[in-house]
Amino acid sequence: MSTPAVPSDASEVYRRYLSAVMLHGHAGAKACELGATDLYALNILQLTGPMTPGELGTRIGLTTGPTTRLVDRLEQAGYVRRAPDPGDRRKVIVEPIGKPADLDRVMAPARQRIGELLRGYSPEQLEVLFDYFARATDAYQEAAEQLRTHSAD
Repeated sequence: MSTPAVPSDASEVYRRYLSAVMLHGHAGAKACELGATDLYALNILQLTGPMTPGELGTRIGLTTGPTTRLVDRLEQAGYVRRAPDPGDRRKVIVEPIGKPADLDRVMAPARQRIGELLRGYSPEQLEVLFDYFARATDAYQEAAEQLRTHSAD
C-alpha cells in the first residue's frame, strides 16, 4: 500500500477541517437552543462521567462564576444534576442525566455523511485514522493543560 503524498497546503487543509468541526458544533448547539460551551460541557460529562464543578470548569476553561452559571443552566434545562460526591459528602458532583431531545436529529446528517466517508476506507486505513484520532486527542489535551498551566503563572 503506497502512502499518499502530503499536500503542500496540509496545514491549511487541517485548519479548514478543524474550523468545519468547530462550526458544526456551534451550529448544532444553536439548533438545540444551547450555547456552544453548554453543549461542550454536556459532551465532556457524557464522555468522562460525573465530576466536580471545579473539574468541569477546568476542562472547559471557565472560572468559578461562569461554571456555576453554566451548571445552573444545564440543571434548569434537565441535562445535569448536582449530587453529593460519594467519596466526600462535603463536595458536589455534576452528573449528566439527559441530553437535548433534538441533538440526535440535529447531528444525524453530519454523522451519516461521515459514516459514508468512513465506509470508503479499508480496515487498515481506518486503523491508522482512528490511531491518529486517539493520539491527536492526547496531544491536544496535553497542549491544553500546558496552556492552562502557563497562563496561570
